[in-house]
Amino acid sequence: MFHVKLPGHDAIARQADEHLVVSRVKLPRRVVERPLRQVAKRLLMALVVLVGTALIVYADREGYTDNSDGSVDLLDSFYYATVTLSTTGYGDIIPVSDGARLTNILVITPLRVLFLIILVGTTLEVLTERTREEWRLNRWRSNLRDHTVVVGFGTKGRSAIQTVCATGLKKEQVVVVDPSGKVIEAATAEGFAGVMGDATRSDVLIRAEVQRARQIIIATQRDDTAVLVTLTARQLNRGAKIVAAVREEENAPLLRQSGADAVITSASAAGRLLGLSVLSPSAGMVMEDLIQQGSGLDLVERPVIKAEVGLGVRETEDLVVSVVRGHRVLGYDDPAVGTLQLMDRLITIVRASPSPPVTPDTRSSPPGLRSP
Repeated sequence: MFHVKLPGHDAIARQADEHLVVSRVKLPRRVVERPLRQVAKRLLMALVVLVGTALIVYADREGYTDNSDGSVDLLDSFYYATVTLSTTGYGDIIPVSDGARLTNILVITPLRVLFLIILVGTTLEVLTERTREEWRLNRWRSNLRDHTVVVGFGTKGRSAIQTVCATGLKKEQVVVVDPSGKVIEAATAEGFAGVMGDATRSDVLIRAEVQRARQIIIATQRDDTAVLVTLTARQLNRGAKIVAAVREEENAPLLRQSGADAVITSASAAGRLLGLSVLSPSAGMVMEDLIQQGSGLDLVERPVIKAEVGLGVRETEDLVVSVVRGHRVLGYDDPAVGTLQLMDRLITIVRASPSPPVTPDTRSSPPGLRSP
């Protein structure tokens, strides 16, 4: 049963804040210097410009006149440099010779501009950073194709990304969506692009370019949120592969009806692994090894090569677990398998290696375990 509650002042303010945050897209950035170090560098640069200007004036002191005593010494040179670079210009020390005036035009004026740039460097840096960030964002949007969108960057989302990246997916092809700003900062620190906002809203998923994604991983904390995200994502992208995780097994059919291609029941899966480990710790270790991509033994799906066409499952070099034929997944001992066909795909157990994994277009067989 759903309860309707009218929003009060706090709720309205919170909704306004959420409306402001949903448009934020954060790309991974390089580590910049500390603010104190940046300020110190700018002060040093300003001091160098000031000293250089004062020395130039002192070297050509004969071309300047001081209204107080007529001569210009080293202190007067620093005073003139200070009031000139800061554009104060009291007029008590002025260039009188042609050489001094030409030096002011060709040298002192550019130094004055440089000094002002250093002083307002923070403002210019902010403007430059905004322009650069906007340019990066536009370039990122234009180049993003067939990427992976991960909704939720908790334990499940992180593990899913690690597994997918272990198969060769680049971090630039992963976009994380999460309502928490701190979580998005953690994702961008690891090299992923992040969109902060509520993934049940279509505008948030559009900013993550979900309409052009190849696969979508939904790892939210609540099952009802996962259903809404799945519905929204499927509406925006009819062809993407959507995999969702739920806590309760009874909600799995609802996820499939909402458009998910595969549904993982996290609580039940963990419970089964616990039960298996109790019955046989060694079997539990093997299962945990299989689900950890990139180490020990891996489950790999690959196409049937031409040399395997017409052979039985046990006649292949790899240890075949299942055969994917059309939309059916057949066990290795299923009589319906018969002999292997060219359009079949094999789910095999192989040893993990640092070499690039097999892709759907690859027609070679990876080194694996020889079937008995």
